[in-house]
Amino acid sequence: MVYSVSQLNTEIRQLLEQGFGQISLVGEISNFAAPGSGHWYFTLKDERAQVRCAMFRNANQRAKVRPQNGMQVLVRAKVTVYEPRGDYQLIIEQVEDAGQGLLQQRYEQLKEKLSAEGLFTAERKRLLPDHIRKVGVLTSPTGAAIKDILAVMKRRDPGVEVVIYPSAVQGEAAVPRLQAMLKTAFERNEVDVLLVSRGGGSLEDLWCFNDEIFARLLATAPMPTISAVGHEIDFTIADFVADVRAPTPSAAAELVTRDQQQQQQKAQALQQRLGLAQQRLLQRLQQRWQFLQTRLQQQHPQRQLQQQSQLADELQARANRALQNRLARQKQQASYLHGRLQAMHPQKELQRLQQKLQTQQQRLPQVMQRVLKDKRTQQQQLMQSLNLVSPLNTLERGYAIVLTENGDVVRSEKQVAVGESIEVRLADGNITAKRQ
Repeated sequence: MVYSVSQLNTEIRQLLEQGFGQISLVGEISNFAAPGSGHWYFTLKDERAQVRCAMFRNANQRAKVRPQNGMQVLVRAKVTVYEPRGDYQLIIEQVEDAGQGLLQQRYEQLKEKLSAEGLFTAERKRLLPDHIRKVGVLTSPTGAAIKDILAVMKRRDPGVEVVIYPSAVQGEAAVPRLQAMLKTAFERNEVDVLLVSRGGGSLEDLWCFNDEIFARLLATAPMPTISAVGHEIDFTIADFVADVRAPTPSAAAELVTRDQQQQQQKAQALQQRLGLAQQRLLQRLQQRWQFLQTRLQQQHPQRQLQQQSQLADELQARANRALQNRLARQKQQASYLHGRLQAMHPQKELQRLQQKLQTQQQRLPQVMQRVLKDKRTQQQQLMQSLNLVSPLNTLERGYAIVLTENGDVVRSEKQVAVGESIEVRLADGNITAKRQ
């Protein structure tokens, strides 16, 4: 086959584009030109070779840097051939400063590696403790981050203790220092949660928090961890490894503290609920007594009255036990509230609430005893009334009941014929007789 020049250049271009695809390349810019068309043209070179490059306007409008002669850059490009001249060249799609670009590339590679190992999975993330009393902070002792953290914690919950693990947080010397302080925090294991923090900065400024050894150490923390590195738009490897990511140091401080005023309001609400529960218990007991009283009034047989009396005794015992259990739980709750309130220093309010609770506890048994005493008195009166109308009492006064042989009560002498037997029922026995 005999090629024309155009055919040869076209096939070479197709082979290059299909064979290489998109590539990344580092080099120094020279011969930079930016004509009125808006396109950029330059040469990318190193110590031994060079290649021509073109970056068209739709791509260079998104560029993070404007190329300059002598600048080291990292580019992403496609290999192609400029067919009219038969020159192979690069079509640039992305350009950035080589230093920042290489760092970003290393960051993405490490992020992908650790993610594949499962260090970022949600299953290994731990929840923060409900009651945090001691917080560790790994950061610079003189930086803005620690000042913000301490200010927020002092305002929201001054009772929380802070342990600072001091370290440099920028530069090459910061990496081994951060690792050493992290190991120290793990060995002491003296805090409820550990904050890893520093203020904002460039990718290079935050690079020590993208260290692989530091990330793997952080993943082995014996306590829950929070990463609060940089600003909200900054992301480091530590952010993905830690149990929780906070957008700023101040936000991290809010995560580990509880607003003191809210806690005081919650304690007051609990006390109000306690009082309402006592009132509802007393109302239920009173309603139960009223129900039993109604049933006693509706049932006359003495045996049922005795059963109700026994049931009343059982209910009284159960009520006493319920009250004792309730009071015991209330005392435990009051003790818990006392400890919480003391930690927040509202001593005067706590004393007032305790006095109120004691008064209610003292009055409740007295009220119950009075109610029980009244109910017993009413019960005795009912039993006496039943005895008054009982036919047995009539017999005790000397009267007798005369029955026919069929067991009918004799109310007239005409009911009994001469020679017919009758039965006379007295208080202490029966007499059989015959009419003469």
